[in-house]
Amino acid sequence: MTQNILSKISGRIDWVLFFASFLLLCAGLVTMNSFVDSNPFFDKQIIWIAISLGVFFLFSFIDFRFLRRTGVLISIFAFFCALLIILLLSGVIVKGAKSWFSFGSFSFQPSDPMKIVVILILAKYFSRRHVEIAHIRHILVSGIYALIPFLLVFLQPDFGSAIIIFFLWIGMVAVSGVSKKHLLLVVIAVALALGGLWLFAFEDYQKQRIITFLNPLTDISGAGYNAYQSTIAVGSGEIFGKGIGYGTQSRLKFLPEYQTDFIFAAFVEEWGFVGAILLFILFGVVIWRILANAMLGATNFEMLFGMGVAVLFISHFIIHVGMNIGLLPVTGTTIPFLSYGGSHLLTEFMGLGILMGMRGYSKAVHRDVVHNEFLGI
Repeated sequence: MTQNILSKISGRIDWVLFFASFLLLCAGLVTMNSFVDSNPFFDKQIIWIAISLGVFFLFSFIDFRFLRRTGVLISIFAFFCALLIILLLSGVIVKGAKSWFSFGSFSFQPSDPMKIVVILILAKYFSRRHVEIAHIRHILVSGIYALIPFLLVFLQPDFGSAIIIFFLWIGMVAVSGVSKKHLLLVVIAVALALGGLWLFAFEDYQKQRIITFLNPLTDISGAGYNAYQSTIAVGSGEIFGKGIGYGTQSRLKFLPEYQTDFIFAAFVEEWGFVGAILLFILFGVVIWRILANAMLGATNFEMLFGMGVAVLFISHFIIHVGMNIGLLPVTGTTIPFLSYGGSHLLTEFMGLGILMGMRGYSKAVHRDVVHNEFLGI
């Protein structure tokens, strides 16, 4: 019996994906640990990791074909939208944003699991309209599905999560097979609208705020302080880093939020360029295995979901690294697996767990056959 259970686990779990993710978890723990005194971030993160891994293995054994039912997904979508509305009305304000429900020493951020819900609802929408997907109305209707949670999150205000939801929509539209010409027209229309607002609507002080947001290093003593300290931390790591526990920018608190928003900078300061390359390799392995499992999806719904999860991880990674090295605005975006926090960690392993559950009933066919079916060839 034990052998049968082990055989089931071995068949359902992508162990390359799991161990790459686990090594990233370890990298985050090492970076946020002080190695001197008890660290509340480290201690709580251990608990969140244990819970998240439990969810991952539990979800791996669930048959998620019930998610193909429209009624189920609409109910889940409505539930999380209601949570976000309640949050706006009665949530706890932390650092100027109503993004968290507080439960004693632990907090929960509903915008994180909402990202998985957005992936599911878009995967369902695009999979049902595969034959007529080129019509422009599918860009518009799918945009409405994404716009609702986008606005609810943006109003908190949680710009980081709102941007991720936007990129989820863009990414899933791009892989769904919609007309690229129509997508380009939508992008151009948005760009023209923003250009019009800049030229004719925004006051000078509003323009200055946007410039500072887009390029924080123009105001290093104010809004750009965190970004400036982050670039110092990254640069001071040089080739091999200062060594574990010797990152002065993070350990001496010059770099705020080093355990969450700027943990990449804290990691690179201690591990250097070599450590950054190893980090990129591990994330590359994670994305590769997600896409490999997505391409084995039993239907277009499973394939689109897997691709949406890949877009989620890629968006978080690029935005977090970009803002840590001064190339992108500081939006408070976490990096998967490394950053402190339970909500994003649970969301990441929920997404991977659902993917593993779908892997359990995936069809083992030749890659070309799956690829041709997805493209409608």
